[in-house]
Amino acid sequence: MSKICLTIAGLDPSGGAGVVADIKTFSAFGCFATAAITSVTFQNTTGVFGAVHQTADSVRQQVQLVIDDFGVDALKTGMMPTAEIIEEVARLVVENNLTNLVVDPVVRSTSGFDLIDDTALRSLIKQLFPLAAIITPNIPEAERISGIAIESESDIEDVAAVMSEMGAKNVLIKGGHFFNAECTMQNAELSEPIKRDLAKQAVDYLFVGGDLLKIEGDFHDTTATHGTGCVLSAAIAANLALGNSLLEALQIAKAFVNEAIRTAPNIGRGHSPINIKAT
Repeated sequence: MSKICLTIAGLDPSGGAGVVADIKTFSAFGCFATAAITSVTFQNTTGVFGAVHQTADSVRQQVQLVIDDFGVDALKTGMMPTAEIIEEVARLVVENNLTNLVVDPVVRSTSGFDLIDDTALRSLIKQLFPLAAIITPNIPEAERISGIAIESESDIEDVAAVMSEMGAKNVLIKGGHFFNAECTMQNAELSEPIKRDLAKQAVDYLFVGGDLLKIEGDFHDTTATHGTGCVLSAAIAANLALGNSLLEALQIAKAFVNEAIRTAPNIGRGHSPINIKAT
């Protein structure tokens, strides 16, 4: 029987991010994809230009009917624009004893459009962080959530500690190439060849039970990055549903996104979506 995965996120009509990308990702791993829309956004590869949010009751009805019919083996949240929606989703998770929750704390689009206000972000931290198997912020998201500027690897550890105090059991901070390259090039103790090799790596930082693990992958010098965070969190959820351990799910998901970036179709006038397909 297929594993059931649910995404609760915004709709990107261009198909590169949000629920469309999540559905493609779930399907790529052989899971049956279901979705609840929190917000209809107006966007394409060049940016986000607006959004119309759903009500909390609308989100509840979308989610509960899926649970009543299929059950849910894993779920992820993406764009959660209002405190009311966040609180309703938290109630749904608790009431239905849902597990394998991956929270992708989407706060701002690449083009600079704010996708959540401060009140909703506080609710996200309080209501959903403690329920999540893992949260997956990138560097800017981690900085906004923690209030700490990330300029070094030790800052990342401090940020993860703050998020743990906020209730997050496990934290994946997506470092990306920019952070790795900047820190590497500033380290005078490393030889130039080693610096160049390290700068080719995209490093994510996983904090589990106070321990730090670095998950490395190849860096691709490309603008085809639209939806990478959505796809990564959806791939983690799918692999948790399939019974993989958290570390296995992360490693498989990172390799999946890496390949999707490498084979991106390079369409659109902005940041191209990546190539989400079964491997």
